[in-house]
Amino acid sequence: MNTSTSRAQGTESTWFGTIDGVTDDDGSSRLDRGEWRASDAPDSRFLSRQARRIAASGPSAFVRLYRVFINARALLGVVLLGAVLLISALAPSAQTSLVFLCAVYAGVALAVALFPRWLGAPVGNRLGRRQWLGTIGVDVAAFGLLHLLSADFGLNGAALLVMPVLMAGVLTPRVHALGLAAAVALLLLVQSLASLAAGEEPYLKLTQAGLAGAGLFLVTVLANELAGRLAREELTARGSLELARQQARLNRLVLEEMQEGVLVVDRRTRLRAANPAARALLGVSGPIGESSTLDAKAGWQPLAQAVGQAYAQRDWPADGRDITLTTPDGHPRHLHTRLRFTQGQAGGSELALEDYAVLFIEDLRTVQARVRQEKLAAMGRVSAGIAHEIRNPLTAIMQANALLAEDIELPAQRLLVRMVDDNAQRLKRIVDDVLEVAPGETSAPAPLDASAFVAAACSEWARTAQLQLGEGSPLRVDLPAEALGVEFDADHLRRVLVNLLDNALRHGTSQPGAVWVRLAGDGDGLVRLLVASDGAPIPPEVERHLFEPFFSSRSRGTGLGLYICRELCERYGASIEYQQRPGTSRHRNAFWVTMRRVTLPSPEPRLHA
Repeated sequence: MNTSTSRAQGTESTWFGTIDGVTDDDGSSRLDRGEWRASDAPDSRFLSRQARRIAASGPSAFVRLYRVFINARALLGVVLLGAVLLISALAPSAQTSLVFLCAVYAGVALAVALFPRWLGAPVGNRLGRRQWLGTIGVDVAAFGLLHLLSADFGLNGAALLVMPVLMAGVLTPRVHALGLAAAVALLLLVQSLASLAAGEEPYLKLTQAGLAGAGLFLVTVLANELAGRLAREELTARGSLELARQQARLNRLVLEEMQEGVLVVDRRTRLRAANPAARALLGVSGPIGESSTLDAKAGWQPLAQAVGQAYAQRDWPADGRDITLTTPDGHPRHLHTRLRFTQGQAGGSELALEDYAVLFIEDLRTVQARVRQEKLAAMGRVSAGIAHEIRNPLTAIMQANALLAEDIELPAQRLLVRMVDDNAQRLKRIVDDVLEVAPGETSAPAPLDASAFVAAACSEWARTAQLQLGEGSPLRVDLPAEALGVEFDADHLRRVLVNLLDNALRHGTSQPGAVWVRLAGDGDGLVRLLVASDGAPIPPEVERHLFEPFFSSRSRGTGLGLYICRELCERYGASIEYQQRPGTSRHRNAFWVTMRRVTLPSPEPRLHA
C-alpha cells in the first residue's frame, strides 16, 4: 500500500495531525516551563503532577502509540517463536519453514523495537513509507504466510492479522486502514478458496473467512474512532494548557510591573508567590524561597498573625488594615494591606484545591499621599468654582471702595477705606492664585532659553524690590554661558521664580549675596535652578507642610505660594523640592527646581537689504 498520497501530505493525514500546532518539529511540547510560581500545596499535588506530566510530555500521542505498537510487535514475535519451538518439540513432524518464518519475524520485530532509528522517526503525525512497510507491511506478509503454513497443523493464524489491522486503524488515515482491512479479508477468502480446491468442505471455511473479514472491518472502524477521540482530547488538553501558560505569562508580566505588592500565602502562612514590589516592601533583596513562611522572620510576625486570624475568621476589613513590620535593617515599615481569598473547590477528593490568601500591600505613606492628592484635587475643583463666584462681587466691592475713597476727607474714614482696600486686594490675590492652579488643559509651551530668561526675570524682580545690582547687592546670580533650553511657560516660570525670590528675601538677611540664584545643566538631560537664602533653617515641623495649600508661617500670607509653585512645575513635567544644606554652607535654605532640558530651535536667518 502506498501511504504517501496527496492527502497524507497534509497536517490532518491522521487523527493526530491537528496536534502539530502545539508541538515542535521533534514532537515535544512548546509549552514553556518558566512561570511566576510557588511550591505545590499538598491539596493540589495531583493537579500539579498531571499538569506537569502533560506539559512536559515530549512526544505526542501519535509517537507514543507508535512506540507501543513496535514494542508489542517485538513481544508478540518472541512469544510466537517460543510457541512454534514448543510445537516443534512436541511434534517433530512440524515444518522447519514455520520455525524459520517465526524466527525471522521475531528478529525483525526486535530490531525495529531496539533500533527505532533504523526505520526513521515518523514525519509529523503520520507514518512514512519506510515505517509503514517495516511494520504494517511486514506484519501482513508474515502473518499471512503463517496463516497458510499453520493450516497443515490445524492451527488458525487469522487472529494474528488483527495486529496490523489495529495498528493501521490507529496510526493511518481511515481510507488507508479500511483498504488494509479489505486486503486482509481478501487474503482470508483466497485461503478459503484454496481449501475448496483441495476438496475440503468450503462452506465452513468461507463462513469463517467472512466473519473474520467483518470483524477486521469492525476493529478498523472502532480503532480509528477511538484514535480520533484520543487525538481530540489531547488537542484540547494541550490547547488548554497552552492558553493557561499564556495567561500565566501575562499575569506574571502584570504582577511584575505592578507598583502594588502582591503576596500569595497559604493556610500555614507559607509564601507561595511574591512579586518584586512585595519583596521590596518586605525588605527582601533576592527571590523568596518556596519554603519561606511569614513566621520565619521576627519582623513579619504582625503580618503572619493577621493572616492566621483572617483564615480563622474568614474576614478582613473591606477598606484594608494597617500593619507595621520591621525590615531586616531594623527600621519600621508601615504597610496598608488588603486581602482576598481564592475560592478552592470544596470536598475531600484528590482534585480539591487549596484556598489561598492574596495580599495586596502598599507603603502607608504612598496610600496617604494618594488620598491627600485626591482630596487636594477635589478641593481645587471646589475652590475654583468658589473663586469664580467671589470674583464678581469682589470686583464690585473694590470699585465701590475706590469711588468712596474719592469723597472721604476725614483721616479715620480714610483708614477704614484703606483697610477695606488691603483686604480686598488680599482676597483678589487668593482668587487669582486659586484660579491659577485650577484644573484645565495645558498646551505644550515653546522651548524657552532658561539662561536668558532667568537673567531678565532676576533683573526685573530686583528693580521691583528696589534692590541694587552688582557688587554689594543682596542678590547674587550665577548663570552659565551656554543657552539652556527648557519646556516651561514663560509666565508660569516667572511666577515660580518670583515667589521663591520673595520668600528668600523675606526670610534672609540684608547682607550682600543673601539671596543666591544659580542655573546649571547636568549630564542627565536636566536643568536645575537653585534659589537659596542665608536665613535661619526652616524648622522640621514647618518643612513637612511647605508645599501644602493654605499653610503659611505669616499671619498675612495666603499659604498658596509654594503650593502653586509645585502645581505649576508638575504641569510641565518639572519638580520642586526643599533641601537644607550642610551647616558649613552660608545659604542653608535651598529650593531646587528641576526641569527637562530640550533643544532650542535654531534662529531664523535674517534678510539684509
